[in-house]
Amino acid sequence: MSIADDALREAIRKVALLNAVRHNGKAQLGPVVGKILGEKPEFRTRAKELAVIVNDVVQEINNLSLSEQQRIIEEKWPETLVKEKVEEEKRLPPLPNVDKYVQVVTRFSPNPDCVLHLGSARAIILCHEYARMYKGKFILRFEDTDPKLKRPVLEFYDRIREDLVWLGCKHDEEYIQSDRISIYYEYAEQLLKDGNAYVCTCQPEQFRKKILASKPCECRNLSKKEQLAGWKRMLEGGYREGEAVYRVKTDLNHPNPAVRDWPALRVIDAEKYPHPRVGRKYHVWPLYNLAAGIDDHLMGITHIIRGKEHLTNMVRQEYMYKYFGWKYPEAIHYGRLKITGASLSKSKIVQGIKEGLYKDWDDPRLATFAALRRRGITPEAIKKMIIDVGPKTPDVILSWENLYAYNRKILDPVADRYFFVDNPIELKVKQVSKAFRAKLPLHPEKPEKGYREYTVEPERDGSVVFWVSKKDMESVAIGNVIRLMELFNVKIENTEACSAEASFVSESYEDVKRTKTQLIHWISVGEDMPCQVLMPDATVAEGIAESACRKLKSNSIIQFERFGFVRIDKVNAKLTACYAHK
Repeated sequence: MSIADDALREAIRKVALLNAVRHNGKAQLGPVVGKILGEKPEFRTRAKELAVIVNDVVQEINNLSLSEQQRIIEEKWPETLVKEKVEEEKRLPPLPNVDKYVQVVTRFSPNPDCVLHLGSARAIILCHEYARMYKGKFILRFEDTDPKLKRPVLEFYDRIREDLVWLGCKHDEEYIQSDRISIYYEYAEQLLKDGNAYVCTCQPEQFRKKILASKPCECRNLSKKEQLAGWKRMLEGGYREGEAVYRVKTDLNHPNPAVRDWPALRVIDAEKYPHPRVGRKYHVWPLYNLAAGIDDHLMGITHIIRGKEHLTNMVRQEYMYKYFGWKYPEAIHYGRLKITGASLSKSKIVQGIKEGLYKDWDDPRLATFAALRRRGITPEAIKKMIIDVGPKTPDVILSWENLYAYNRKILDPVADRYFFVDNPIELKVKQVSKAFRAKLPLHPEKPEKGYREYTVEPERDGSVVFWVSKKDMESVAIGNVIRLMELFNVKIENTEACSAEASFVSESYEDVKRTKTQLIHWISVGEDMPCQVLMPDATVAEGIAESACRKLKSNSIIQFERFGFVRIDKVNAKLTACYAHK
């Protein structure tokens, strides 16, 4: 890398910005130089020259306001906003008031209208890990009571179960709300009998005006007999969709209008919107707050762990709990978790599948668990990241790089190494006077894992032909010496669009070690197999893998040296793999 290289200058800029933010907007020259030399030791012999560039960048950064410095970091390197280091072992903070309960019980409550994705990980993992921490119970509850707007799909019930098992978050009990409609009816009728709910037939706009003015609608004060008659009419199909809503009474002067007399059940046209599990059996369906609130009590949920967007729902449900004489569970509301670059909108994912934008639920462009699993992102990495973030209330911004850092730490000690040449061209090396035996370790730090061994034998004219990356050849000047990893050193004599030529120089790595000679990977022609790697943007990297890859098994995760970690998909005449990350 040149001392004036744009990539180097960008690396300095990142370090300087982070240093400036830590020092109230003023970066310190010495620490920035030290950090760069630590990351790029090849510049130590040119430290003075480097310091001039660093000083220039530091002055540029220090002329910016602190808010502008922070904005640039958030835009370009959002992963640095997470203060916790991957190396630190963190544990979840204790749950409140655990001693008040015989057993801690938590729940994860998905709507099976889509597959699970990374946005679901926080609720799943926190609820599961807390249940295990206290030797409690973790419940899976399918909240599938909206056959119209959030229509459940049968295949997603099983996909969700499979995702929980893959994440290592197997549930202890399972409930499906569409099996429990009669239970909700029973409690709804009791609220009516107690005078704590009513059937509202007002036009939506009329009701809205009344509620914003903190005034009761005409339906609210009807007698219990009239309320129960209205309820019976709802159940018997006497109201069409939109003509009647069941409401729970609250304080009409509550400061939040959304809390005032919230809707609890509504009529849905069963002929037009049959439920995929129970068909046309019901046309009165509970809304979230009634069904979830009743279930949390009946299932003995002690700690509700969910996003802070549910704070208003808690206030609504507390009215119902008071009417029944129940105690509301402990509620932990965490902040929003944003993953930059990841689409976490279920509706957009479903729409993309319908329109053919995504080939399937495991399309590598998605943040679904199916896609992450396909790419070789481990459940351990997801779990570790979520535990480190924890249930904190401030919003958190993460990026793909955060997840990759956790995954890399898990894979690096165990993943075997192989060569893959992306966009290959032929490199003909001349003046090779003898056969060489290349002994390539499966893991650089674990010799016990074994080696891949190849014999490189010259033709009669003393030449050997290798597959090398076109990108590597384009970065080497004519006359420069490079080293073929674990083999020998060659001098580049000629490069063209589809081929290059070099001559043998020497065998010893010590001959070139001091000059920081570029090391490149290679594959002998004849010891190869075609390989395709599906990339995160759904493009395909075409190339050549070394012949030792024929022994790999599907679903194994390896590292293609100088390319990245991949999960093996199929091993046939052609090797196919999915890219994880660097």
